[in-house]
Amino acid sequence: MNIHSIETFGTQEGPGIRYVLFVQGCNYKCLYCHNPDTQCLDKNIEMSVDGIIIQVMKNVPFFGAKGGITVSGGEPLLQAKELSELFMKLQKNGVNTCLDTNGSILTEQAKVLLSHTNLVLLDIKEADVDLHSAISGVKLGSVPSIDFAKYLDTIGKPFWVRYVLVPGYTDDAESLEKLSKILKEFRTLERIEILPYHTLGAHKYKELKMKYELESVESPTQENIESAKKVLEKSGKKVFVR
Repeated sequence: MNIHSIETFGTQEGPGIRYVLFVQGCNYKCLYCHNPDTQCLDKNIEMSVDGIIIQVMKNVPFFGAKGGITVSGGEPLLQAKELSELFMKLQKNGVNTCLDTNGSILTEQAKVLLSHTNLVLLDIKEADVDLHSAISGVKLGSVPSIDFAKYLDTIGKPFWVRYVLVPGYTDDAESLEKLSKILKEFRTLERIEILPYHTLGAHKYKELKMKYELESVESPTQENIESAKKVLEKSGKKVFVR
């Protein structure tokens, strides 16, 4: 597998304490990406599935009742075949598996991976198609993550939605109202997480000699965050600010 980095004591990537595997390579170029160094496919650490399992099992004593492994990115679905094997073997060893994805790939192999996944963290960029295309850097005819959510709901797969709140981009009331109505329909959606935009990864763009498109954008105010939270709570789901 192509791996970018590993966090052995993650507390923000799903329930409990988690072994977080950040994979290399992504099919999106999001304006607010705070890990732009994970986007390309050729800068990585290669690890075997069995090698990863050995490392994960060493951390099992720290997981407790809710912890496990979370695979994030980059975009994990680009390595769905290898991840299917990894998750299947880990589940056989009693390890809880969690997938953090932009939901842009729903191939048969991705469906196999989901069958070995306990929980999905689904990153929805925007409910509006045009705004989603502008934010993700990929022009699309629909919002893939919403179609992905529909599939998760159909198969009864628990998932959390993550939404990055960016002033002037993803905080308009109309889009939030639209998203809230959509999310209301999903039975297996357990919670919504608002991730306030920050500039902690901005320095990486300079190091990589990449242009940072949101240089003049500030983090949302507490008022912005509370306003977005109230709109998303209309979905009837639990909404948390991370």
